[in-house]
Amino acid sequence: MAKIKITQTKSGVGAPETHRRTLQALGLKHQRSVVKEDNPAIRGMIFQVRHLVQVNEVEGQANNG
Repeated sequence: MAKIKITQTKSGVGAPETHRRTLQALGLKHQRSVVKEDNPAIRGMIFQVRHLVQVNEVEGQANNG
């Protein structure tokens, strides 16, 4: 399955509680990135906080395991 890299680019301070909780659920902190599976649930969370994050597709991610 495809993976996406999500980077928080703007602060959640002053944002509604639901947006802050969504950032927390995605595992984001300001100026940090996470790699997640690309699925409808994650896409919905990204859509809610799209003004606070940047999204890139990850290519050729090695599977360690």
